Amino acid sequence: MDIRKESLKKHYDWNGKIEVISRAPITNSEELSLAYTPGVAEPCLEIQKNYDLSFKLTRRNNLVAVITDGTAVLGLGDIGPEAGMPVMEGKCALFKEFGNVDAFPLCIRSKDVDEIVRTIYLISGSFGGINLEDIAAPRCFEIEKKLKEICDIPVFHDDQHGTAVVVAAALVNALKLVKKDIGDIKVVINGAGSAGIAIGKLIMKMGVQHLTICDSVGIICEGDSRLNSAKAEMAKVTNREHLKGSLADAMVGTDVFIGVSAPNIVSKEMVTSMNKDAIVFAMSNPTPEIMPDLAKEGGARVIGTGRSDFPNQINNVLCFPGIFRGALDCRAREINDEMKIAAAYAIASLVSDDELTEEYVLPHAFDKRIGQTVAKAVMQAARDTGSARL
Repeated sequence: MDIRKESLKKHYDWNGKIEVISRAPITNSEELSLAYTPGVAEPCLEIQKNYDLSFKLTRRNNLVAVITDGTAVLGLGDIGPEAGMPVMEGKCALFKEFGNVDAFPLCIRSKDVDEIVRTIYLISGSFGGINLEDIAAPRCFEIEKKLKEICDIPVFHDDQHGTAVVVAAALVNALKLVKKDIGDIKVVINGAGSAGIAIGKLIMKMGVQHLTICDSVGIICEGDSRLNSAKAEMAKVTNREHLKGSLADAMVGTDVFIGVSAPNIVSKEMVTSMNKDAIVFAMSNPTPEIMPDLAKEGGARVIGTGRSDFPNQINNVLCFPGIFRGALDCRAREINDEMKIAAAYAIASLVSDDELTEEYVLPHAFDKRIGQTVAKAVMQAARDTGSARL
């Protein structure tokens, strides 16, 4: 089957992947009066007196906005907000299927940071959480930061933090398998966009001490005038040896390669230059930085990609439904680092020591335990850090 042609056909058939279903029966005059006027005035007045009741008297308690400006859609780039709508609808369908979270797609026709922030803030009172999606770097960092400062509900950029959480979960189990300590390993990340920087920040928070990040030009080093603000910030805490050179130079003597960049840029020889029992997470889609068979020939012990047709698929669907499920259920103010780390360890815990192999370091996406396991861990972390309101 040609998946692209079949998907296009299905999208014509579906005419949209989500729809709104009424939870209130309206089949007679009494039901109409209860769901709408005059009865609906009572919950309105209650919310007017107590804002928090908006979470109890409306569906806000389970509703997430999935928002894009269409500038970084999948691997397609800046295709515009309307063209990004099929992806946003798909994300909403995943929220419902894997976390029983109601989600609604919103595609904003602007590239202005302040305009996007203002738009999202003005509608935030209708939702319990905001999921930013497919927004190009470095604008995505600014938008998320500003929204977190003014919104009283969780704001989560899945391309950054969802990817980071699943990579972290895979790393936890891969290190267990190769018997290496997270504080001792040397890691190189190729790709200094939203995902690469978020991965770097999270794994350092979890204990990685030796991290080097590369972009399309080469190794990122403090003092490089060409770096944007996000890269410059990371350059201050990574590459403490002040290495310079190419990705090939950066990979020599490392334990872990994480790729969120471009296809076929890592050779077998580059993997061979890594330390024994190397871990390679090559997540460029649809073509990885290096194909798994070549990485294995180069000496990699554990290999993961973003694809479902290879072992160890690093897929955000493992985390974002459960993270939002937990955040909504405890009415969290934010999704902080502790909640993300808790989610990573929760995902990793679903592969037991007896099950753990080179080709099975992450649970499969359709494992029914994932959503609730992640939600429970996220809720506990939210309560422990004071983010939860329930």
